[in-house]
Amino acid sequence: MIVPMKKASILCEARDADSTVKTLRRLGVMHVEHQNTPGNVDITGLEEQVALIDSTLDVLDQVAASEKEIPNEETLLDADWKAVADRVIELGRRNDQTEILSRGIIAQINEWERWGDIDAAEIRELSEKGIHLSLCQVPRKEIKNFPDDVVVRTIFTTGDIANCAVISRRAFECPFPEITPPKQGVSALRRQLQDMTAGIELARRELLFCARYRNSLSAIRIALEREIEFHQVLSGMGREGEINYVTGYIPNDAEEQLIEAAREKKWGVMITVPSDIDEVPTLLRNPKWVSLIKPVLDLLGLTPGYRELDISLLFLVFFSIFFGILIGDAGYGVVYILITLVLQKVVLKSWVLDHPEMKTTFALFYLLGACLVIWGLLTGVFFGQSWLLELGYTPVVPQLNDPQFMQTFCFFLGALHLSIAHLWRVILKFPSLRLLADIGWICVLWTAFFLARTLILGDPFPLLGIWLIIAGIVLVILFTHPQRNVLKGIATGLGTIALSLVNNFTDVISYIRLFAVGLATLAIAETTNSLAFGFGDGIVALVVGVVILITGHGLNIILGPMSVLVHGVRLNVLEFSGHANVIWSGTAYEPFKEE
Repeated sequence: MIVPMKKASILCEARDADSTVKTLRRLGVMHVEHQNTPGNVDITGLEEQVALIDSTLDVLDQVAASEKEIPNEETLLDADWKAVADRVIELGRRNDQTEILSRGIIAQINEWERWGDIDAAEIRELSEKGIHLSLCQVPRKEIKNFPDDVVVRTIFTTGDIANCAVISRRAFECPFPEITPPKQGVSALRRQLQDMTAGIELARRELLFCARYRNSLSAIRIALEREIEFHQVLSGMGREGEINYVTGYIPNDAEEQLIEAAREKKWGVMITVPSDIDEVPTLLRNPKWVSLIKPVLDLLGLTPGYRELDISLLFLVFFSIFFGILIGDAGYGVVYILITLVLQKVVLKSWVLDHPEMKTTFALFYLLGACLVIWGLLTGVFFGQSWLLELGYTPVVPQLNDPQFMQTFCFFLGALHLSIAHLWRVILKFPSLRLLADIGWICVLWTAFFLARTLILGDPFPLLGIWLIIAGIVLVILFTHPQRNVLKGIATGLGTIALSLVNNFTDVISYIRLFAVGLATLAIAETTNSLAFGFGDGIVALVVGVVILITGHGLNIILGPMSVLVHGVRLNVLEFSGHANVIWSGTAYEPFKEE
């Protein structure tokens, strides 16, 4: 449910503003609404420090990613962290520059090592001694045409081109392309590269040593973020002469707590019901089992508006059903459960202990895996279907394997899902006559169900469908915006019905995606099994078959959740939410608190 909120304003003397904000932070119940744009020198300085730590952590993360073992964590004193951060960033910057230079040197070595160890200085020394040497690219057939007093030595060839050293006792201008020798020889470049590599290794070791402070730096960053938030609240206070005030929103059940604190601190306090123009944050409180859907909403960044519906329960129920239908394989459900179990109890065990909120995420994965197992048992699908049926397994509900029945079921599920949205609005609108418009839309939805069966499956359109569409249109036209001026109300209703009739039909039709995606998943599983067991006998056939099984089913296991995110989420967030008038316009309730 969406918790009712109150709008609260705290008034204090300007000299007590600092202590007032600290007390509010300790209370941890107010979602602050800034009265002025927060900003001052303190905030800027703190943000720069946070940016410094972020840059430091980026460098340390790069080092940690390339190491198998990380030194044990050590605590970093607040007074020392800047020196460590500056050193880490300097080492990281120096390493980046050195690596760029080393790549250039490696390119030079690769270019010149075939020429041998030669450089421009040596060529100049030879020239001063009367020996003229140049490096030229000469067509091989032209080498014999050089003068007799010019020595041509082929060092290596590239196709028809000979890369040569041309030597003479006199100044000789080679008629072929001449190559400028490197400033440094290959041996000097290799020594330079070796020095750079050694420098990079020393810096890496020092960075690895500093990596032991990563958690301390993260903790300092969190403390700085809290300090930034404190100064934002302080500088965002409203001011009237010698009076400062903080305005925000609190849950209904926190009202007495705030009043008691105001009485103790001698604040002025005003608590009111939010007006329609107030941007009230949304606080969701649900039973633990309903809160299982929270990780999905958080992942998508979805928060219902304060005056909208909390559809968490229905989202969870139908999302679980959609998950089962879209993937539809009990074997995959077992795999998801096992993966979740290994992650929770082995791979991420210590991390989960530090983040207890992750228990909800793992519980959701267990639920979805169980739904998948149940649907697979109903349809007789376990890493495919054919092999299981050949063994004599009888699906619990064999009708779910009939394409026509399954398509009808999807249309029924769509009409039911969307009807629940309108039924909810009927309850909320009671006793207003406007609730009859939503009853009309329910009639339209079930007409769309019958029409979908007729157009797609070829079933006859029932007489009930005709009565439903007539009743639905009449109710929508008359009661969408009932007014004393009946004709004006009818005109408004006509505009609404004209725009929405087709949308209602397409919304019901869109639930056929459940059947289509589930069928595609089964087809991939069946094809994988056919290929894997079609290679005959023998060790090679066994190995190839195992590889195909792992690849094909692994692909399905990976793509399955992606299809749920695309299709299962869409049916809840777009189709259902649209009919429930939930546009996810809310801002999550984030109280100003110490932790």
